[in-house]
Amino acid sequence: MKTNILAAGLAILGTVGGAVLAQEYPAKSIEIIVPSSAGGSTDATARIFAEIAEKKFEGFNFVVNNIKGSGGQKGFEAIARAEPDGYTIGMVFTPQLVAHIASGRASYALDSFHVMGNTAEDPELVSVPKDSPIMTLADLAKGDGLTVAVNGIGSDDFLAAKDFEEETGVTFNLLPTKGSTEQKAAILGGHVDASFMNLSQMIAQHKAGDARIIAMLSEERSELVPDVPTAKEQGYGTLMRATRGFVAPAGVPDEIASKLDDVLADVMSDPEFIEKAKASNIYLLPMSGPDYLAYLEKLQAATQKVFDAAPW
Repeated sequence: MKTNILAAGLAILGTVGGAVLAQEYPAKSIEIIVPSSAGGSTDATARIFAEIAEKKFEGFNFVVNNIKGSGGQKGFEAIARAEPDGYTIGMVFTPQLVAHIASGRASYALDSFHVMGNTAEDPELVSVPKDSPIMTLADLAKGDGLTVAVNGIGSDDFLAAKDFEEETGVTFNLLPTKGSTEQKAAILGGHVDASFMNLSQMIAQHKAGDARIIAMLSEERSELVPDVPTAKEQGYGTLMRATRGFVAPAGVPDEIASKLDDVLADVMSDPEFIEKAKASNIYLLPMSGPDYLAYLEKLQAATQKVFDAAPW
């Protein structure tokens, strides 16, 4: 009987302690690890989130820490090994997050994270220099030996290019770059024949006539570039998109994890956040933590099949 009373008392103390911890949180600044350089879409998303969250939630202050390298792997690993006290969260992006797991190079797994939710997507596309004779995906499919830029091995660009190669039988000379800035320079300078990349990275150049997008690798045309046909319209099945979400290290106390989830959901529905995201060419795709985790698990399984068939 005494044992039962003691156990019940400890359980109550644990519950009360967790509640007090949540009430006092946050007692200091929260670090947001961004696994890419400052100035990109992931970084912009994190900074807009931080700005709006600080306005809406008293006591919340965020500090962005850019940890770039290895296609996001260095930043992902830094998030996973951070102290799970609620004072470190981070952004992740796909498919790189799961591609590193599939290749066996990652020191983390999906269960290394508490998944807070997804914020945005960035549709994949194929772009060419403005004076290129390549007008369609059919032209690209005839181009054995063409030099095609991608944002690193295991990236969404890389996987989309490999998928297109498999579908069409063409073989590209794939050029892994260090990021979208290098990709854009290669296209604008005519140093490559084509590039697989994200819409946010090429929309301005396309609209200015400095480069051309010949296909969207999405289910439907983008309302931002309605003149560009999809791969499906051109008779091809290659589809790809990037997603960008928030996570915390696994093991964050439930009360704090719940608060972080609520902050993200609240910010995502805020009109000012939505407007600022739109102005920054950030294409919002809200997903709850459980929904985004399910998406990541499905994507990891699909990416594993691709890697097993053709390791990189």
